[in-house]
Amino acid sequence: MVARGGQQRIPRPGGARPGGRAPWSDLDPAARRFTLDEVRARCAALPPPVRPDEVAPGSRAAAVLLPVFEEAREARIILTKRPETMPSHQGEIAFPGGTHQPDVDESLRDAALREAKEEIGLDPETVDVVGELDSLPTFASRFTIAPFVGLLEGRPVIRADPFEVVAVFDVALSELLDPEVYREERWDMTPEGVAPQLDRSVHFYLLPGETVWGATARILTGFLSHLTAPRLANG
Repeated sequence: MVARGGQQRIPRPGGARPGGRAPWSDLDPAARRFTLDEVRARCAALPPPVRPDEVAPGSRAAAVLLPVFEEAREARIILTKRPETMPSHQGEIAFPGGTHQPDVDESLRDAALREAKEEIGLDPETVDVVGELDSLPTFASRFTIAPFVGLLEGRPVIRADPFEVVAVFDVALSELLDPEVYREERWDMTPEGVAPQLDRSVHFYLLPGETVWGATARILTGFLSHLTAPRLANG
């Protein structure tokens, strides 16, 4: 059995400390399972996306796609792994996505779909974009990322660009919602050009052989928190 957690390089600052338990820890195992229709219904209830109040100077607009499909009556989400040859975020787990190009993309949504096609071969015509999550800033790479949820009819045929993606895999939402998979740490950060980020929540998902963290984990946590909110409220 492959151990959980990977070799991702995590620039953990001095003074980093354990955080809290998973926000959905109180869900029983059956309540962690979602079908594609249930994901669709929850995305229909998304509030208008929030833009960040503060971004790093010179930040660029970017967009990512959260591709979700159903297999064996269970929703699964697609993730990619960046090559070590990339100029930044080498070896990290990510969603397909990239920079908004105003001369090519009519919108951030279009940027997410274009990048998903370029990186993993997803035909935009097969993606049903059902919602946009809150945007978030990254202070190291200086992006403001708009995440879009896209539903797929069945497992897609993946055609990965080896220059941008070294691996593509998928994971059930129920696995991500397993409290043993999630970790939180609290970091004090001083990114250049913005106010200090004190006691910042940093999320981690320990998957077999890989660790999801950073912006991808922040997006995942927001998405999963929205999905599970009614079930937590109803006990």
